[in-house]
Amino acid sequence: MNKTSSKEWLIKAWHNLSSASLLYNAKHYTDVIAVELHYSVEKVLKSFLAYENKKIPKTHDLNEIHETILDKISFTNEELDLLDIITEYHIDESYPVYDRKMPSREELQEVLYFTEAVFQKVCNILDIKLEEVQV
Repeated sequence: MNKTSSKEWLIKAWHNLSSASLLYNAKHYTDVIAVELHYSVEKVLKSFLAYENKKIPKTHDLNEIHETILDKISFTNEELDLLDIITEYHIDESYPVYDRKMPSREELQEVLYFTEAVFQKVCNILDIKLEEVQV
């Protein structure tokens, strides 16, 4: 087991999550917040693979990542639907995309709460204290 590597992933996930939270509270642009939330969830899920020294897939599809860690964490159907929504937040390009949907603040609030809960749940499963990764 590689607790050090999983902590590195969780620290980076925390940076994305805490940034999203600050931006949300500042009523910043929802598309920017959405990207931060996507990266946080992606890194949290990939921390399981890092913990087991497994190859980290080069995908941003959260359900695809979840398929590789089904034995570690499970989600309700509603939460799997949220993973689909969050996956759509990822952008492949830094250039503007015509007609890109901006998520609502209500949707982001739900995703923010979900992301915080998943972050804490994964830390508990991996027996990593929040103080160790909230730096």
